[in-house]
Amino acid sequence: MGDVQRPQLVATSVSIGTPRPHDAARFWARLLGYRVTADDRPDPADPSDRGWAQVAPEAGRPGFVLNLEHERAYRPPVWPARPGEQVATQHIDVHVPDGDLDAAVAWALDCGARLADDQPQTDVRVLFSPDGHPFCLFL
Repeated sequence: MGDVQRPQLVATSVSIGTPRPHDAARFWARLLGYRVTADDRPDPADPSDRGWAQVAPEAGRPGFVLNLEHERAYRPPVWPARPGEQVATQHIDVHVPDGDLDAAVAWALDCGARLADDQPQTDVRVLFSPDGHPFCLFL
């Protein structure tokens, strides 16, 4: 490559497109025990489902910031991927440190998630957020 020195870089958040950022923020905040830290409403001329929201862990608690951005042309991804369908470009992995995967799945379902039909691993559960974003609960 070149002789350019890498500057200090720190990844701090993940942004996900969604048709309903405010509802998505409430889902992720409840699921993860995070707090909604931003809930920017749309411009007056835009429909009420637009805008931007953010969730983050309480100060001092491990985790990352999750930004939810309105995506006008959102199509939920298909998982596992199928030719010609919308591909999931990211997913969130959520560790279950106490080892009770069944309880974690029950909690996620109560929050509004949906369990995927395909479950390829015994120590991982694939679920979908209400908007259809895949995420994994793992031991």
